Amino acid sequence: MAMLVNGLPGEAVSALDRGFNYGDGVFRTMQLRHGRPWMWRWQYARLADDAARLALTLPDEQLLLDELMALGCEHPLAVGKIVITRGVGARGYAMAGAGAPTRIVSATPWAGYPAEYGEQGVAARWCELRLSLQPRLAGVKHLNRLESVLARSEWNDPAIQEGLLLDQDGWLAEGTMSNVYLLREGEILTPLLDRCGVNGAVRDWLTENISNFGLEFSEKRLSAADLIDADAVFLSNSLMGIWPLARLGERVWMPSPLLQALRQALLQQA
Repeated sequence: MAMLVNGLPGEAVSALDRGFNYGDGVFRTMQLRHGRPWMWRWQYARLADDAARLALTLPDEQLLLDELMALGCEHPLAVGKIVITRGVGARGYAMAGAGAPTRIVSATPWAGYPAEYGEQGVAARWCELRLSLQPRLAGVKHLNRLESVLARSEWNDPAIQEGLLLDQDGWLAEGTMSNVYLLREGEILTPLLDRCGVNGAVRDWLTENISNFGLEFSEKRLSAADLIDADAVFLSNSLMGIWPLARLGERVWMPSPLLQALRQALLQQA
């Protein structure tokens, strides 16, 4: 791994940093292709929106691009990550005592996922953990991901690639690392992220482009039964792209040519 902390090589962050003490910050993870971040337009828009939601000062866009390129340019494929915290602060929750934001940019060489995950689909399970409801943070990829950590710890079976999460009221929210979509009668349905969950860059791309495939895109309250009854289900994030869901317990979905067309269109994005 190569890392820059406020533009300088190293891995050390102050023990007084509010990101460390309170999870007071945001992050985004993305593919780097020879140093160039895939889907940067959508990635930066998500990062900017998240930072604004937490009243964080976002670094200059070109600065972030330059640092990602410098760290990842030697690798055909790498995982890039940007972390922005409120910076070093005095004891206590008040934001007023914080200094300049901390900027951490890193790149890790990566082999990618097996091709069959995208081509043939993956298996998932329901998680026992229920996501808490907090509308103020809904959609934001903030630094406190403990719910995802606990949910992912529920299984060790390598045949299961993802876990699906319901919220406290029993509505479908997301996967431990992905957004979730249902295909039903010419419409793509995805859970509303107004009370919990993370809004991903691929989700934004789908919102903008799904009409090109003759489909409508809707955000709704969705139940576990809605998912089981769907014609097809797929998952997305900025590393996996799109993965069809092939199996969930006893429910099996057949490959969908439409989902493959959608996946290929996404892969061609800059």
